[in-house]
Amino acid sequence: MDTSHTNKFYPLPCMLTCSSLFSGFYSIVASINGNFFAAAIAILVAAIFDGLDGRVARMTGSTSRFGMELDSLCDLVSFGVAPALLAYLWALLPYGRYGWLAAFLYVATTALRLARFNSAVEDNSASHDFVGLPCPAAAGMIATTVMFAHFLGATETVKHLSLLLLVYVLSYLMVSTHRYLSFKQPTYRKGKSFQMVVGMILFIILLATEPPVTLFAVAFLYVLSGPAMAMYQFATRAKSRDLEDSEPL
Repeated sequence: MDTSHTNKFYPLPCMLTCSSLFSGFYSIVASINGNFFAAAIAILVAAIFDGLDGRVARMTGSTSRFGMELDSLCDLVSFGVAPALLAYLWALLPYGRYGWLAAFLYVATTALRLARFNSAVEDNSASHDFVGLPCPAAAGMIATTVMFAHFLGATETVKHLSLLLLVYVLSYLMVSTHRYLSFKQPTYRKGKSFQMVVGMILFIILLATEPPVTLFAVAFLYVLSGPAMAMYQFATRAKSRDLEDSEPL
C-alpha cells in the first residue's frame, strides 16, 4: 500500500478544515463573553466549512489520512467543546453539578462518536448512512435551539429542564446505533436533475423565510429521524413475524 498519498498534505481541504476550527474557537470566545447568538451562528458556519472540506477533498482527489485526522481533531473542538460550552453557559449553569456533567458527557460522547466513525472508515465498514447522530447535527441542534429561543425573546441566559434533557438525549443519540441519512453521496435518478435543482431552490427559500425557526425545525426533524426510523423498522419486523406465525402449517 502506498502511504505517500495517505499521509500527504493538501492545502485546500486543510484550510477549509482550519476555517471550521476557527469558527468553533470563535464560538467558544463568544460564549464566554455572553454573546450566545453569535456563538450559535459560528457553530453553523463551522458545520458549513466541515461539509465543504470533505466534498472538496473528494472532488479534487486530495483525500488523505492527515486530512481525516485533522478533521476529527477540529470536529471535537467545533462540534464537541464549543456547543457544550455554549449550552452550559447559556442554560446548564443553574443546574450545578448536573449541568457541567451534562456538558462533559456531551464532549465525551462526541469524542467516542468520532473515534467510532474513524474506525469504521478504516475497516471499510462505513455505509451510506450514519450510525448514531453525526456530531455536526447534534451541535446544530444546540445552536438552532439558542437561535430559536432568541427569536422568541430570550436574549439572555435561560433555565428550563427541557434544555438539560436535550443535552443528555443528544449525547445518547451520538453513541447510539440509530441510523441517520447521509447526504455526502446523494443518488440522482436520470431525468430528475432539474426537479432536484428546483427542490433545492425551494428548500433554500424556505430556510431563508425565518432562519431561526426553519433551521430549528430542520435540525429537530433530523434528530428525530433516527429514533423514528428505528421504531418503523421494529414495527415492520414485528408485523412480519406476526404474519409468519399466523401462516397455517
